Amino acid sequence: MSETRSQVVPSRYQPELPWERLIRKEPLDPEAVPMDVVFVGGGPAGLAGAIELARLVKKDKEQGGGLGDVEIAVLEKAETLGAHSLSGAVVNPSALRELFPELKDADFPLRTPVTQERVYFMTGSGSYRIPTPPTMQNHGHYVASLCELVRWLGEKAEALGVNMFTGYPADALLVEEDRVVGVRTTPSGLKRDGSPGSGYAPPTDVAARVTVLSEGTRGPLTQAWLRWQQVGSDNPQIYALGVKELWETKRPLDAIIHTMGWPLPTDAFGGSFCYPLEPNLVALGLVVGLDYQDATLDVHVLLQRLKQHPLFRPYLEGGEMVEWGAKTIPEGGYYALPRRRHGNGALIAGDAAGFVEVASLKGIHYAMLSGMYAARAAFAALKRNDTQAASLAEYDRLVDGSPIVRDLRERRNMRLAFKSGFYLGGIKAGLMTLTKGAFPGGRIEMHADADAPKRVGPEEPFTPDNTLTFAKVDAVFKAGNATRDDIPSHLVVGQDVPPEVATVYQHMCPAGVYERSGDKLVVNPPNCVDCKATDVLGPRWTPREGGSGPRYRRM
Repeated sequence: MSETRSQVVPSRYQPELPWERLIRKEPLDPEAVPMDVVFVGGGPAGLAGAIELARLVKKDKEQGGGLGDVEIAVLEKAETLGAHSLSGAVVNPSALRELFPELKDADFPLRTPVTQERVYFMTGSGSYRIPTPPTMQNHGHYVASLCELVRWLGEKAEALGVNMFTGYPADALLVEEDRVVGVRTTPSGLKRDGSPGSGYAPPTDVAARVTVLSEGTRGPLTQAWLRWQQVGSDNPQIYALGVKELWETKRPLDAIIHTMGWPLPTDAFGGSFCYPLEPNLVALGLVVGLDYQDATLDVHVLLQRLKQHPLFRPYLEGGEMVEWGAKTIPEGGYYALPRRRHGNGALIAGDAAGFVEVASLKGIHYAMLSGMYAARAAFAALKRNDTQAASLAEYDRLVDGSPIVRDLRERRNMRLAFKSGFYLGGIKAGLMTLTKGAFPGGRIEMHADADAPKRVGPEEPFTPDNTLTFAKVDAVFKAGNATRDDIPSHLVVGQDVPPEVATVYQHMCPAGVYERSGDKLVVNPPNCVDCKATDVLGPRWTPREGGSGPRYRRM
């Protein structure tokens, strides 16, 4: 299909990931910090893995196993644990129960049990309650703040002697031949032109016998490792963008709510959620697949329109929006999993590997389980004193035999079915639910989000009222973004971006990083909240100095 001025294909203007600078075939610094196992990313996967490994080591020492001390580190790019963690979130507690068998559900940092739930099909002026699909039934699960869960897991890890390095993004993997031997952190205090400023601190090398990439959605080191190792998947990974707000309200919400339909067009996949965290605190969000077809579709603006709907407005009026955030979510499912998630000295866990099951809207417990399996494989490899790929292959065997892959396989084509449109996709998804994935049998092929053509046309104007609805700049302020204004750009922008593509970027980014000024693209890197939508459809995201980005408190 030839490209016209009314249609653009984002991938044609997207630069390559600079993977050569993310994979460094350089010797470790002689003063490198010596570790045995490093988890890159302090989210649910990395922290659950660190806790599981620390417990296995402790038990081995108590039983005289002979392994001895094992130094475990977690590198987290946010200034504090949880500051970059965002999810809906309704949590399946099964992974927490497995990781902490000595605790009860009441001991976990979860807010409220799900006792009531409602699903609605939305129109512009009304809503119709529909039966809750079997995959979305959440009785026995809990509403939670992922920020709080991550901070709690961090405390448990520290109590077990895990070395926590917050504010230390991993800038590159350090490799010898085809083996990962550690990571190099980002420098800090650089001026806009990349030269050292008055507060400059050089990068730090961290040596590791096993490096676990638990860096979350669209992790740059994970992408670089997969490219370097030539590890593919049956389908490319696809993503959704979620934009979320926390509201202090005057009216309590008595159930979790999910919606489908309006304000999304019928050729876009997604829906909204509203969860009660406290009697007067709700989380409201909208999630939209990034393979949408309208170049002017703007998830942030759609969320602002959603708040004006009669279903939600009564809960929000008179209240206050206290926090805002955005994050991408891997949605490709079973067929988008990397064919191999292990290598010489390396493992991939959590969202970095794509362990999210879209039909049930779940990923947190899968991330935790994968981190725990990574810990078990790493522990066994350390016991054998062999951390080559063949030894670490136990990780893939554990994952493939677990609820992670079982659930993803049963629902392997559900998200992909919606390529046919909302209504036909819904019929197909229902049949897939009944047959546990046996229908339609084979794999539905998928292309990358950036390869999906987007039509460029007029957009519906939006003016925030600054009471119920807000502009992007005000939303970013509510994210607590503390990035320096003079920080070097971490975004790799393509050359000669045409105005139609600038339009795509402007609407795609929920944080106002990209603006179209006439026929020019204007980039404001400090606005970035690390949602990674840009890396999916536009300029590539690379690590920046520690502590940059949002500072979520209750997301």
